[in-house]
Amino acid sequence: MEMLQGVMEFQKNLAKDHAQVVPISVFVAVLCLCVVVGHLLEENRWVNESITAIILGCLAGGVILAVSKGNSSHILTFNEELFFIYLLPPIIFNAGFQVKKKQFFQNFLTIMLFGVVGVFISASIITSGSWWLFPKVGFAGLNARDYLAIGTIFSSTDTVCTLQVLHQDETPLLYSLVFGEGVVNDATSVVLFNAIQKIDVTRLSALTPLNVIRDFLYLFLTSTALGITSGLLTALVLKTLCFGRHSTIREITLMVLMAYLSYMLAELFELSGILTVFFCGILMSHYAWHNVTHSSRITTKHVFAMMSFIAETFIFLYVGMDALDIEKWKMSKLNMGTSLGICSTLILLISVARAAFVFPLSALSNYMNRAHSERGSKITFKHMIIIWWAGLMRGAVSIALAFEQFTFYGVTLDPINATMITTTIIVVLFSTVVFGLLTKPLINYLLPHPTTTNDIIRERRYDNAREDMTLPLLSLEESATTNILRAKESLSMLMEMPVYTIHSYWRKFDDAYMRPFFGGPHPVNEQSPA
Repeated sequence: MEMLQGVMEFQKNLAKDHAQVVPISVFVAVLCLCVVVGHLLEENRWVNESITAIILGCLAGGVILAVSKGNSSHILTFNEELFFIYLLPPIIFNAGFQVKKKQFFQNFLTIMLFGVVGVFISASIITSGSWWLFPKVGFAGLNARDYLAIGTIFSSTDTVCTLQVLHQDETPLLYSLVFGEGVVNDATSVVLFNAIQKIDVTRLSALTPLNVIRDFLYLFLTSTALGITSGLLTALVLKTLCFGRHSTIREITLMVLMAYLSYMLAELFELSGILTVFFCGILMSHYAWHNVTHSSRITTKHVFAMMSFIAETFIFLYVGMDALDIEKWKMSKLNMGTSLGICSTLILLISVARAAFVFPLSALSNYMNRAHSERGSKITFKHMIIIWWAGLMRGAVSIALAFEQFTFYGVTLDPINATMITTTIIVVLFSTVVFGLLTKPLINYLLPHPTTTNDIIRERRYDNAREDMTLPLLSLEESATTNILRAKESLSMLMEMPVYTIHSYWRKFDDAYMRPFFGGPHPVNEQSPA
């Protein structure tokens, strides 16, 4: 009898495993289709992988909905933990690993203005606007924490479409700002979202914003420090132990595991895994990448890019399928007019909030960099429009934060929460497809004449000249008068161009102390995985 029960239990488990294998196989097949279609549309440069995955996801969702006779439009259940633990880390790490560090840090102040200060401004406008306008369009029932979360959810940008149209060599400043802001924006949105979750909404006071800023700064700084420590530790271990003498597989494995470990440690200590793994990626590409063999360098570069590509495609494919989830639409219990009113309100608020910080902060950046504004560092009005447009698209992070706020393990039984999930999906679909398709015509209209080869060479020569600024550190071998004159000159240059001066000092310190200890090429032959 017990043997018979054991056989029946084994058959049940086998059937259950088979039932799980079928949907996963179908989903992987659709992922392969996304790769093939994306390759065929590569030369088009109008439709990128995100739009392709969303459209194919909608088509696949329609087919599944028809086969299931209206029961479901997707074959996998979205779980915010699946997103934050498995899908998001490779995307953010690859962004840090592939970032052009020279451009990123030379424009670091402007990127931080857009990616940090801009998120606070945008979240404030979207929160207050939705709090005021949602009841006017017939939607009520959200609490204070929900409105604060909405401001953060819809402040997270997705700049993939714009980056695929921009050329890094032709418009290095614009590309650097759009890419850098996109990564920092995502990290800031998640950190701010986590800080909001700690607010006691029953005891809101004038000190509440200060408490949010305090928690944000704590999470931001500690997460960054953990990422830097993880990257430096990996570089030191690879440089000391020389894994490549015996096996290149081990050094590749160590880089992958250390990157993932940094993210998991941040989550374990309730920090921001995004910030940690991003700065870990930057430090690994700057030091650790140069301590492995040549074959491992090539392999890691493509492995990290492949993992990021699969994760991004997976997310947008699921979003396309989830857009046809009949259960969520039935659960929301809102008519078409109210739903359109909510979505239109959010898109309007996103546009206004984006403009409210892009144009003023761009002007502020130009003022701070006025010493170099005549040499290509100035953000023109056309650049401001492109930066504003690039941030109107919403993507994977918005979806994940919405699921974390309004569902429980991907399931919601509350009509208000179901409405917010469907609304977020509609906003992501609309912004990605509509704004994404109009990105290339807008950029071609605003920047019709691409930079010539001579202009690119001239810009690179200027960058090299600016990189080699003579700002020596104080020397003990020279007279006090000479050191004082140099200190005055350095202070004057620091006041006129703070970012470039700090960057120059850092390069001197990096070349003299960091690279010899943690590894890296000679400054003359410097290369990076990007």
